[in-house]
Amino acid sequence: MFNVLKIIVVSMVAVVALGADASARAAESVSDFKLALIKYQGGNWNPRPHGLTALAWEARKRTSIEVDLLVAGVEPGDDLIFDYPLLFWEGDASFPPLSTEAVAKLRQHLLMGGTLVVDLSDASARGPFYRSVERELRRIFPDKTLGRVPVEHVVYKSFYLVDRHGGRVPSEPFLEGLFVEDRLAVILSANDLAGAMSKDEFGQWDYDVGAGGEVTREMTFRLGVNLIMYALCLDYKDDQVHLPYILKRRR
Repeated sequence: MFNVLKIIVVSMVAVVALGADASARAAESVSDFKLALIKYQGGNWNPRPHGLTALAWEARKRTSIEVDLLVAGVEPGDDLIFDYPLLFWEGDASFPPLSTEAVAKLRQHLLMGGTLVVDLSDASARGPFYRSVERELRRIFPDKTLGRVPVEHVVYKSFYLVDRHGGRVPSEPFLEGLFVEDRLAVILSANDLAGAMSKDEFGQWDYDVGAGGEVTREMTFRLGVNLIMYALCLDYKDDQVHLPYILKRRR
């Protein structure tokens, strides 16, 4: 009897172990997209460590994209940036110039179809972080300048119909951008998007967003999901094909 019980127990342990191993393999394989944050010297490259993680979770829940819940930190001069079609650049302080190699690789990344989202964590539209980023963008594309993204641009309807910009602070009621040919390659928000999305390990919001409250946070997440969808759908066309689906998602 004891031997029979022993065999049963051993078999159960083996099944549980195999199941756990299979689950681990499945967890590794289901994620097909990961957000990445640019690491740079000086300044403060990761002022909102919980923000993009919250966005990844929401994008995974709301869309069919299996977003990895871990956010990568990548050096702009590293070839690893080409593994990530969407790069975020956050900060709240000035920083010294990037290396020539980093500038070249960021240029190549954007020319090859990559998207860069600049999020001003200090919510200062012409503050020290903005000025540092603007300086580097002039090095990356000397013949291009940041300008307002038209309200009719497809980034505002790539998943949700968005007419508000969210963020921790309503610093600017528009996005700025830089176009490579007809594609919006660089998108800049002055409103600290990650700050509005950031939650601690207990699920509590890290930062107050003022009177807008939950509506502001929801609009921020919707814009964040749109940014992800826009970055992944490089051939997304501004036509009527997607309109019924978009209108359904808006409800």
